[in-house]
Amino acid sequence: MELLQSLNNEQKEAVTLEEGPALIVAGAGTGKTTVITKRIGWLIETGKAKPEEILAVTFTDKAAQEMEERVDRLLPYSYLNLEISTFHAFCDKILREHGIEIGLSTDFKVLSGTDGWLLVRENLNKFNLDYYRPLGNPTKFIHALIKHFGRAKDEEVWPEDYLKYVQELKLNKDASPEDGDVENEVKRLEEVAGAYHVYQKLLLDNNSLDFGDLINYALRLFRQRPKILEYHRRRYKYILVDEFQDTNWAQYELIKLLAAPKNNVMVVADDDQSIYKFRGASVSNVLEFKKDYPQAKEIMLVNNYRSPQNLLDLTYKFIRLNDPNRLEYQLAHGSTGSPLKTKLSKRLIAPHSEPAVIEHVAAKTDIEEARNVVEKIVELQEKKRLTWDDFAILVRANNSAEPFLAELERRGVPYQFVASRGLYAKPIVLDILAYLRLLDNYHESASLYRVLNLPCLNFSPGEIVEMTHLSRVKSWSLYETLKKAAGDAKTRSELLEKIEFLLDRVDKHSIIAKEKNVGAVVYAFLEDLGYLKHVIRAISEKSQADALNYLNQFYKKIEHFERQSPDKSLRTFIKRMDLIIEAGDEGGLETDIEAGPETVKVLTVHGAKGLEFSYIFVVNLVDRRFPTIERKEQIELPKPLIKEIIPEGDIHLEEERRLFYVACTRAKKGLFLTSAEDYGGARKKKPSRFLSEIGFVKEEPSAEKKKGAREAFEERMKEKPPAREKAEKQSFIIPSEFSFSQFKALETCPWQYRFAHVLKIPVKGRASFSFGKSVHAALQKFFQLILEQANKTQTELFNGSQKSNPAATPSLDELLKFYEQSWIDEWYESKERQNEYKENGKKMLKEFYEADKENWPRVRYIERGFKWKISDPDSGEIYPITGKIDRIDVLPDGSFEIIDYKTGKPADAKKGIDKNQLLLYQKAAQEILKKPVSKLTYYYLENASKISFTGNEKDFQKLEKEILEQIGQIKKGGFAPAPDPFKCRYCDFKEICEFREL
Repeated sequence: MELLQSLNNEQKEAVTLEEGPALIVAGAGTGKTTVITKRIGWLIETGKAKPEEILAVTFTDKAAQEMEERVDRLLPYSYLNLEISTFHAFCDKILREHGIEIGLSTDFKVLSGTDGWLLVRENLNKFNLDYYRPLGNPTKFIHALIKHFGRAKDEEVWPEDYLKYVQELKLNKDASPEDGDVENEVKRLEEVAGAYHVYQKLLLDNNSLDFGDLINYALRLFRQRPKILEYHRRRYKYILVDEFQDTNWAQYELIKLLAAPKNNVMVVADDDQSIYKFRGASVSNVLEFKKDYPQAKEIMLVNNYRSPQNLLDLTYKFIRLNDPNRLEYQLAHGSTGSPLKTKLSKRLIAPHSEPAVIEHVAAKTDIEEARNVVEKIVELQEKKRLTWDDFAILVRANNSAEPFLAELERRGVPYQFVASRGLYAKPIVLDILAYLRLLDNYHESASLYRVLNLPCLNFSPGEIVEMTHLSRVKSWSLYETLKKAAGDAKTRSELLEKIEFLLDRVDKHSIIAKEKNVGAVVYAFLEDLGYLKHVIRAISEKSQADALNYLNQFYKKIEHFERQSPDKSLRTFIKRMDLIIEAGDEGGLETDIEAGPETVKVLTVHGAKGLEFSYIFVVNLVDRRFPTIERKEQIELPKPLIKEIIPEGDIHLEEERRLFYVACTRAKKGLFLTSAEDYGGARKKKPSRFLSEIGFVKEEPSAEKKKGAREAFEERMKEKPPAREKAEKQSFIIPSEFSFSQFKALETCPWQYRFAHVLKIPVKGRASFSFGKSVHAALQKFFQLILEQANKTQTELFNGSQKSNPAATPSLDELLKFYEQSWIDEWYESKERQNEYKENGKKMLKEFYEADKENWPRVRYIERGFKWKISDPDSGEIYPITGKIDRIDVLPDGSFEIIDYKTGKPADAKKGIDKNQLLLYQKAAQEILKKPVSKLTYYYLENASKISFTGNEKDFQKLEKEILEQIGQIKKGGFAPAPDPFKCRYCDFKEICEFREL
């Protein structure tokens, strides 16, 4: 089988395991992702499971996406969406399907850590806190409490469990903690347990769950509703768990429940790379797995395809300093009570013999350290003809990166700082917030000062100085100064024009802020001030891409706020942002490390997990920086409530050692460890203990390096930076999958496609979109209820072997109730217009109900996603096309009808009815369902009328030809503008498009 050709013996054995539990111990660089993805492919290709019968769980959305893409490339045919997701996403889906069975609303909100902080902050008076609410700083311990509740949920400790534990302590004080005053300790724990109870009640009262709840309520659902558990056990024949060493107690309990009784579960783990687990419990679940499944197959992957042998031997010797708290040691010494069938050795073996370069480079100062690192990168890049992508600088913490970023900038070396947070400090976000604050309070002079400095407004530095000076002299706010200047006949005409332009926009946007949601205000700012045009015309492609990326991410935060908050106004948003910043949230950042152009990557060691580079620079290797100082939990979970195996010894040091091990094992050709004596403090820094543990003795700085910091800095400034061209390679990434909406945008205008799908510029919403989504969501819920009533044990997705039961009929009142629940009140030009839309929607749904109430269709599927693959006969390449079908009905002859809802009128639609969307759905459905589709229908809800047709082979050949041509155009980056007065008039990007024709 071609799928197995490139695998070594151990990998092949893991991929082709037949039945039962399996533990795969996979060291760094041994191809664990290859094993997981090829096992999924093997299970499907051999017919052991359909794609939808395999559940693979991992820890991040990005990892899940990458895994799905790799499986995509392995499978040559179309299929329904694979179940590859994070634990939280999987449980979210389960609870939205079945949560009502345990009293949960299925439209709950999922709160982040910051959302939880805000919920507690806004309801602090409901908490009976004393110890954890100091008078001088009442919010001081909110973060600690939220984190503590999360830890309790990791161990599946419910509030009632915590309260019961405290009650037992009160009844039997001999069982209470040993240190401290017993009475006070019990009182403190009682306060914490009470707070946990209040927090959980607040969540439910606000129709919200946090991430820990997703796991625990899924567990409760499965335990209390055996039929639902049985359905999902039948649904998922095989389960795979990546990064098993980092799973917590509750997550493992969930896996055990789902896997039983056949226990076809494969877990992949490496305790030496456990860098996220609580208190160093890196081997806990692996040891528990062996106890739970004593007959599990055990396979060790030790062939490393990344690093040379000398580096592997060095790091292996280093990580063994964590013995006895390592899996290799504990299994060898019989810690599980279940002896290994084969002796475990985690010493990794490299197939190639060329040794890695491993050096320690010592410097006098942090500036010099950064200089040394960048000089070495430049030297290697030129000497070995490498790309900038071959280099990574790994820091222990984000705030240590600055000297290296500054030096890379000075030397003209292209770089990417891959930070996981810091969105709210990005210039484009600060600009938007400054303008929103100005609209909220005209006399917010600091915000107005930032606005005046926006390049799109063209105020000169001299003009800004002039106005700020006058503001101080006259004790006016900056806004008052502008108003007075606008009314002063002495104001120069050029300056007056700029001031009037700004004040006019502020007045206009203040009105919008009173009437519409904050998203509309932001869009008006981007459009009316010419801000977005300025970004589009940025000096460099990278500047443009970065700014638009941050804008997109911030706009998603705004959309999240509008979904969660009943009051979507600018003022409420600003208040919320103030609280978010007060909570210490810097704004999470999503970074695509594979996006062009070529750059040196600067990132934390945590961020480097799972990545590899030719040359790695692990920097700041000094005492108290790496390893860091231990920061204990402010509120520790009582030991009797902890179910995991917690090791003895210096847990923090072992955690830092694993982190250093992860850093070193990212390297393919060279590893450079750097340190300095002077980082700006009063004392010299001692070299990190890891340097001696890995085999380096302290290196004395050279004579040049012994110069003082000032001398070194001055000499560096005298140097002329090398004239280097930044590697501005094409940064456009070809999509990993395509959709009808992409093809439609490309067909309309390739330049529109570029704005929407390459630059991903946020667009202003439309009333028609809000209305359409509301109606679609109501119908989805309505038909979902029909399916649930018709068959409590709904058949597996697209399983044609089982017959549909006759559909039950919910009432019209239920349909209208779903409509009310689903209503989106955004982007309507006025309240009156919104009411018109809403009433029209009710009328449409009533007519829809009346038209079918006597003879409800046999609905089989609702809102079902698919992934159809099209092959290019010339190149042999396969491209996945994704889509979602509104509804599929079973016709009397057993064939299918595909329905797509439209909220427009059929008379309008006939002029330009686009058959391609439904033809694509027909082609995909027939291939995946293995049943004929005899009818394609656009259902126009405006008057409950339909337009139906059916595709034939000629239609499909034409469709496939068009799709392949469009994919080819996208791959070439062929986004030439195609302006047209009619198309441009309705284009979302007409305000920023220089090619528009209106």
